[in-house]
Amino acid sequence: MKGFENFIGFNPWTALFTLLNMVITFLILKKFLFKPVNKMIDDRQKEIDDLYTDAEQSKQQAELLKADYDNRLQQAKTTSYEIIQTARHEAYRQSEEIVEKAHTEAEAIREKAELDIELEKKKAYNEIKDDISQLAMDIAEKVVERKLDDADQDRLFEEFLRNMGDHV
Repeated sequence: MKGFENFIGFNPWTALFTLLNMVITFLILKKFLFKPVNKMIDDRQKEIDDLYTDAEQSKQQAELLKADYDNRLQQAKTTSYEIIQTARHEAYRQSEEIVEKAHTEAEAIREKAELDIELEKKKAYNEIKDDISQLAMDIAEKVVERKLDDADQDRLFEEFLRNMGDHV
């Protein structure tokens, strides 16, 4: 076997020292390399987990803010609709008042115009009556060829008007 050991180069003491050296190296690496690396990995994992937690909280807060924004937007729309409706009703009410006032003023103008027309008719009638009475007096004076006193004038005038009323 010595030949085989020389050929392969296997020495049990070297193998034992190599194995022992490897165990010692493993323990040293475990103490000084694996523990700090594992601690660093754990710390990094905790930091990532915290970031995910913060991100989830931020997402929830953003959703709450969005819901609040949507609610306020809906309230603003409702309020603006109510304001518009109120303005429309107020405008309609004012237009109705304006139309009613215009109708009232038009009616007052029409009534005043009717009164003015009636007064003008009476005035024209009185002027025609005076002209006719004067004309009748002039004719009567010519027919009678004398001057009539006031009582005769009134009597003749009243008689003329009665006769004229029967013909009109």
